[in-house]
Amino acid sequence: MNEETFWALMDELSCRPGDRHERLEWLRGELWCRPAAEGVEFQARLEAACAAVAMDALWRAVSRIEGGLCSDDGFDYFALWLVAQGQGTYKAVLANPDALADVAEVRALVGRHPRAWCDDEWPEWEELDYVAQEVFDELTGQEDDCGEAFYEALEAVQETWAKPEDEIDTIEATVRARTPRLDALFP
Repeated sequence: MNEETFWALMDELSCRPGDRHERLEWLRGELWCRPAAEGVEFQARLEAACAAVAMDALWRAVSRIEGGLCSDDGFDYFALWLVAQGQGTYKAVLANPDALADVAEVRALVGRHPRAWCDDEWPEWEELDYVAQEVFDELTGQEDDCGEAFYEALEAVQETWAKPEDEIDTIEATVRARTPRLDALFP
């Protein structure tokens, strides 16, 4: 699966009707119609996109939104949620974390304590991380191997995509660390 196809799926996922479960079912169906290898490549692209989110400025922004409650796992789930917002939102937020103030799902949380948020309102989406493996396991009949075949295939794909350390983009160096709009929305 190339990057264009991956982002086309994420863009479609971001605007699908229904709740998160229904949207994941749609994605599951899309991956089911493809060769198992494409599901592995989907996961590799998902993980690469999530890895780019790991920057201090975004961690601070998410912590601000979530009232200081963002754990390590919570931040990982935020990264998944952000990728699922589609390529436009993803790139805008990577370029400037304060762009989260423009995301409708974030704005819907303003003025409400995180304890009052429903599960689907949290800017986190852990379940997205499991779809590709579930489909791969079903397509290959590997449901009983605890994902071992999937993770071996994923590691093989990631090794072929690896860049030397000096070629990896350093997005964080150019990101503005200040988030004045988020600070105003979530004091």
